[in-house]
Amino acid sequence: MGIRTPLLAVDVIVRLWEGDTFKGIVLIERKNPPVGLAIPGGFVEIGETVEQTAVREMKEETGLDVDLKGIVGVYSDPSRDPRGHVVSIVFKGDASGVPSAGSDAKKVRVYRLEEIPFERLVFDHARILRDYLMG
Repeated sequence: MGIRTPLLAVDVIVRLWEGDTFKGIVLIERKNPPVGLAIPGGFVEIGETVEQTAVREMKEETGLDVDLKGIVGVYSDPSRDPRGHVVSIVFKGDASGVPSAGSDAKKVRVYRLEEIPFERLVFDHARILRDYLMG
């Protein structure tokens, strides 16, 4: 009998900038179930640090080079992901440029803070974004 542990993932609240002007938060439309709007992220691969995963996943899903600026929190509720028990380390990071959907992102879009459609967010991403905005 082997040890069973939760899967480890990262998500990044990407703040998009054009020079000194804040453009908004980058969210993706997921291709794979559960479909809906999400903070971009993905699973940590063996041999990667969580920071390396965060940078890689942002490039794969949004086409952006993200500069990580710290951790928003760790989310570990066993029921947060319908696919199983997934622990996510959520970072915040800054990027500039034009995002483009890749990997398992069907679409990518930049939302001004007042435009974020919280009701369309999957997993516990509405809670995560609210935690970030309150922080």
